[in-house]
Amino acid sequence: MNVDLIFKIAGIGILSAVLHTVLAKSGKEEYAFLATLVGVVIVLGVVINLISKLFDNVRVLFKLY
Repeated sequence: MNVDLIFKIAGIGILSAVLHTVLAKSGKEEYAFLATLVGVVIVLGVVINLISKLFDNVRVLFKLY
């Protein structure tokens, strides 16, 4: 597993948390929620892409068509 991927996910999480805190402190809770939701969706997209690659590798390994 690549360490860069872990840093990328952690970076998105930290950026999302900081953005949420700044927006919540300024009284824009709706935008803070949306910023957090966008961060979660981006990370889920990355993870789903990795799971897709894993299933493709398993399919090729066991020659399942």
